[in-house]
Amino acid sequence: MAGARQASPGLIIAICFGIAALEGYDIQAFGVAAPHMAPDLKLGPAELGWAGSAAMIGLVIGALFGGWAADRHGRRPVLLGSVALFGVFSLATALAINFETLTLARLATGLGFGGAMPNLIAIATEISPPHRRALTTTSMFCGLPVGGALVALAAQVGEQVDWRMLFMIGGALPLMLVPVVYFLLPETRPARSDARPPPQMLSGLFADGRAFATIMIWTVFALDLLVTYLLLNWLPLLVVAKGFTATQGASAAFAMNIMAVVGSLVLGWGADKIGYRWLLIAVFGGLAAALYALAAADGMPIILAASGAAGFTVIGGLYVLYALAPIYYPPQFRAAGAGASVAAGRLGSIVGPLIAGQLRAVGYGPGEVLSALAPVAVVTMAAVFMLTTYGKPYRED
Repeated sequence: MAGARQASPGLIIAICFGIAALEGYDIQAFGVAAPHMAPDLKLGPAELGWAGSAAMIGLVIGALFGGWAADRHGRRPVLLGSVALFGVFSLATALAINFETLTLARLATGLGFGGAMPNLIAIATEISPPHRRALTTTSMFCGLPVGGALVALAAQVGEQVDWRMLFMIGGALPLMLVPVVYFLLPETRPARSDARPPPQMLSGLFADGRAFATIMIWTVFALDLLVTYLLLNWLPLLVVAKGFTATQGASAAFAMNIMAVVGSLVLGWGADKIGYRWLLIAVFGGLAAALYALAAADGMPIILAASGAAGFTVIGGLYVLYALAPIYYPPQFRAAGAGASVAAGRLGSIVGPLIAGQLRAVGYGPGEVLSALAPVAVVTMAAVFMLTTYGKPYRED
């Protein structure tokens, strides 16, 4: 595929950061837009949960296919198509007229998200030396909460924000980024000439002692993303349900996203310095404490502090996991392994918004929904310990 020239690692990180920021913008836009979207489209809590999860269903499919395709046809063409796809269907989200059209638009948007994610992970691994891998990865992916923070900030500036305009902006910007990817992003791993059938893919994930690590990676991703996407989609609504305004709910989302950026960079630097195991165990222990504090909070200062702590831990920890997962797979299966990890994790992201919607529909209070997440963080701690203690990283000779 012609187009891109040689680029410095800094430029590659900047382009990937931009892609991640646009994904984060669109995903958080759904949560910020929900208080205005629901009455406009006549959606109940359960329908909101399904619409929020539709993007994650698409992301699962897109991640599996995108990782598989990138290992065979190269990172850049798959990333290019993925960015164009989620741009077009973010615009379609802005034009939704009912539950059905909204859900279909979110599903297709998720396909683009999913195709992009494993490629960003693989690119980060392939352009960075091992001693800087975690910081490189988190520097790219901290774009996700930066994008989310921009949406939350826009909602604070005008309480009567037009939810359709949020998605119009979120669709136009990725389409503007497409030529940048085409002309400036180089290919980090050329297309393979010996495309292998699916059994070889399964071998890459499970053979040579990788089965245990693969299962643990999938478990950790699923649990982290269950909490992450429940908060991304529902935090503003849960704050409103505590008796605060929609603008204050957006402020909580802003605090969560800003501290996620800080957490991404601090934890990425820390993982390169001291390793993954004890750092991630401490992170998920801190997440459990933040969730309990957020559940019990009855004033905005505590809500903002707890929301920030939750973002620092759950999202910052997630991006460290993005750096950790590829080291368990050989290069020829790196994007596929990352894609399978993202896809398995997104099962948690599908379940998270649905759980919140169903719990609210049967009468759970906002504090009860949040406190129910704390045990999930504790189980994630145990899974991280098992992965980093008994998993077998791939070692290149």
